[in-house]
Amino acid sequence: METRLPAHLEVSALLRAAQAAGDFGMVLHKGDRDSGSILIVVVENQGLGTLYERLPERDGTRKWSLIKAQVSDNKSEFDDYLARRGEQDRDLWIVELTVADRDRFIREHLSPT
Repeated sequence: METRLPAHLEVSALLRAAQAAGDFGMVLHKGDRDSGSILIVVVENQGLGTLYERLPERDGTRKWSLIKAQVSDNKSEFDDYLARRGEQDRDLWIVELTVADRDRFIREHLSPT
């Protein structure tokens, strides 16, 4: 099992990584400072989001996985999903990152090394 950074430090690092690339990030829902789970909504310039969450693997590690993708004809479904998750888990962090190059950001910051 891998050692985990406190949630607030990981969120701060993700926000700074987005800002360093000239992108924008904000916290939509603030969860437990140390042990809250983190959802990341990566929004491209077209306004569509993809949702990532770090899920436990069989080997004890936790890897970022694509959970949901926003479709242009039903944006409210995506927002409703986020609202439900926030209500179900008060310790949950929801972070929105608006990035120019989604694939680059995911490769550099959410892919396993």
